[in-house]
Amino acid sequence: MIRGVNHVTFAVADLERSLAFYEGLLGMRLAARWPRGAYLRAGTLWVALVVDDATREGPLPEYTHLAFDVAPEDFEALAERVAAEAEPFQENRSEGASLYFLDPDGHKLELHASDLDARLAAARQAPWEGLEILEPDPAAR
Repeated sequence: MIRGVNHVTFAVADLERSLAFYEGLLGMRLAARWPRGAYLRAGTLWVALVVDDATREGPLPEYTHLAFDVAPEDFEALAERVAAEAEPFQENRSEGASLYFLDPDGHKLELHASDLDARLAAARQAPWEGLEILEPDPAAR
C-alpha cells in the first residue's frame, strides 16, 4: 500500500541556480550534493535536483504541478518572498491560501496553506457540477 510521497526529482539545467532557488528562496535544507545533483529536505519530503542536459526550457502547457505544504502562520511571509523572485503561472481560484509559481527550469510549483479536509468542507458548501464527495463529512459526526 502507498503510504505517501517518498521523494520528488527535478531535472535542472543549472545546479547552483536551482540550489539558490530551493534552498535560498524556499528554505529547503541541503542534505547532500555532488557535481551534478543534490538532495534537499522539505519537512519529511526528500527533493532531488539532478542536472539533465535534456531539461525543459520552460513550463509545460498543462496544469500538472507540485504543491508544497506551508503552515498558515508562515504562508504570507514566504509567499511575499517567492512572489518577488519567481514567475507566477496562475492565480489562486480555490479554497485556502495558495501561490502558484515557476522554478528556474519552468517546473510548476505551489505554496499551499490548507489540506484536503478543508478543500472538501469548502466543496460541500459550494459544490461544482458533477462533484461527488465519497468520504463522510466529519462535521456530521
